[in-house]
Amino acid sequence: MAQLQNKKVFVTGAAGFIGSHLVELLLQEGAQVRALYHYNSENRIANLDFLGEHPHLEKVAGDVRNAHHMLELSKGMDFIFHLAALIAIPYSMEAPGDYISTNVQGTLNILEAARINGVAKTIVTSTSEVYGSPEVLPIVETHPLQTQSPYAASKAGADHLAYSYYCAYDLPVMILRPFNTFGPRQSMRAILPSVILQLLRGPKVEVGNLEPIRDLTYVKDTAAGFLAAALTKNVDGKTVQLGTNKGYSVREMIETVGECLNIKPVIVTQEARKRKTRFEVERLVSSPQLAKKLLGWEPKTSFKEGLQLTIDFFRQNDARVDPTHYVK
Repeated sequence: MAQLQNKKVFVTGAAGFIGSHLVELLLQEGAQVRALYHYNSENRIANLDFLGEHPHLEKVAGDVRNAHHMLELSKGMDFIFHLAALIAIPYSMEAPGDYISTNVQGTLNILEAARINGVAKTIVTSTSEVYGSPEVLPIVETHPLQTQSPYAASKAGADHLAYSYYCAYDLPVMILRPFNTFGPRQSMRAILPSVILQLLRGPKVEVGNLEPIRDLTYVKDTAAGFLAAALTKNVDGKTVQLGTNKGYSVREMIETVGECLNIKPVIVTQEARKRKTRFEVERLVSSPQLAKKLLGWEPKTSFKEGLQLTIDFFRQNDARVDPTHYVK
């Protein structure tokens, strides 16, 4: 995309799953990327490891809760993609204050930095979890927000802040709301990497609830949606979701992975992995019509195609983690 050639782009949450794929795509399109990863004493850069060194990639340690640092890092930027967040849903029950400080205050810091520095476009990342268990399917952007976890509430708060900055300050900002994304580099907190790695080691697979249904988009398609959101005109203040309009239950996910591996899964449900009834969002299926209409975006990779690419990745990287160790 010629529009990104030599553009200066700041990506928060760049070492995360979606963030690292977005950074990779931005570099391919000729952008100069400042990639923020969360500071840690060991200087681990997580998924940015997979990108190696690049002349247009600057890796910076920091924390979105530091307003002054975000202001400095945003200077001279053409675009900001804000993906940094605490995302583990069960852990948000134990540390809700941390989710507010990172997901709400952190987003406020990014919006303020974008406003003060005159950034041309900011994309704030939402989540389908803000809808809770939906009233109708497929879900459209006007569906009420029914936050069933502190995580979802913190993300809804961030969404409202972003919209308020559009209304109050004319900030060129857009809220992008991906439904469940899957693919290489995803952590074991997600269901598919856990299932894939367990089945790569044998037929037994330990899981929690089997009934929840999720709309699954391959990560490179999601990354392409972020680029479309940044480059499309006249969408400031809009909320647009990314999804496929197809839902798969956890049981169906396991069975499909088994088909790809030519294995008959032996499913073992564990109480420790099950979420509370009021806490669990049962069904999330997106209508992608607005994304197609406004952004010209639609997913290109089928679930099975993406699943095979994901399996290939984890087959090569299965020594990195213990898939039987459950992390909230």
